[in-house]
Amino acid sequence: MLLKHLLQFLQSCPDSRLHMMLPDRSFVPAHFHVTEVALVRKDFVDCGGTRRSTASCTLQIWVADDLDHRLNSSKLLKILELAQPVLGTDELAVELEYETSVTAVYPLSAVEQTPSGLLFSLALKHTACLAPELCLPQLPDSGGCCGPTGCC
Repeated sequence: MLLKHLLQFLQSCPDSRLHMMLPDRSFVPAHFHVTEVALVRKDFVDCGGTRRSTASCTLQIWVADDLDHRLNSSKLLKILELAQPVLGTDELAVELEYETSVTAVYPLSAVEQTPSGLLFSLALKHTACLAPELCLPQLPDSGGCCGPTGCC
């Protein structure tokens, strides 16, 4: 989901409670905090030698011991508005960084209004070969990428 769509959703549902559903359908505890909003830029070379760049808006969420804390849609909107000078654009994919046993980054796949508030559905990130046309021979068990004489 792009940041501009999240902003529109937050504006249209003021003072709604927020619920974060992880990909395994469990929930982040309701007393989470947003501890940072970041522009995360990744410049890299793929396995085929092509230079690439990606950027996202990453919200770091953290769970503290203050069980009475609740972040609502209006407060999250204010936090995101404060971050606009850093982000520079609302054409960024939104991701959430959350730590359980490890720190993981989850793409925000959807937001929907429910009777109990806004439900944020988080997805899994996946790796992939970005140059499959260059990675030969194509091995059936590798998803069509990277072999002994291929690019990887």
